Amino acid sequence: MSESKKESSVWQDFKAFLMRGNVVDLAVAVVIGAAFTNIVNSVVKGIINPLVGAFGTKNLDSYSSCLKGPCTGTGDAATGVRILWGSVLGATLSFVITAAVVYFLMVLPMSKYLARQEARRKARESTHEAIEVTELEVLKEIRDALVAQRGSGHNEP
Repeated sequence: MSESKKESSVWQDFKAFLMRGNVVDLAVAVVIGAAFTNIVNSVVKGIINPLVGAFGTKNLDSYSSCLKGPCTGTGDAATGVRILWGSVLGATLSFVITAAVVYFLMVLPMSKYLARQEARRKARESTHEAIEVTELEVLKEIRDALVAQRGSGHNEP
C-alpha cells in the first residue's frame, strides 16, 4: 500500500470516527455538562452552603488533627504531621450536595416527564389498537352477514 493511500485511509477512518453519533453526542454532553456545572455551583454556593453555614461553618478546611509531634505553623513552615480531615469532609459534603441538587432538580423531574410521555404514547397506541380491533370486528360481522345472505340465496329453488 502506498504512503498516500495509507494516509488517506487513516484520515477517512478518523473522519468516520468523529462523525459517529456517540462521539458527537459525547462532545455535546461535555459542553452542556460544563455549562450546567456553573448552574449547579451557583445553587450550591448561593443557597445550600449558606443553609449549611447557618448550622456550622462555611469553611471546613480549617479543621485538622495532629498525627505526630507538635503541629505548629501552616504551609511549608508547618511542623508535625497534620491530617486535614476538614477539607476531605468539605469535598465530600460538596459532592453529596451537588449530587442531590442534580438529582432532585434535574434527574427526578426529567424521569417523571419521560414516564408521563411514555404513558401517553402507550395510551395512544392502545386506543389505536382498540379502533383497529373494532373495525376488524365490524368487517367480520359484514362478512358473516354476506355469507349468511349468500347461503340463504343458494338454498332457494
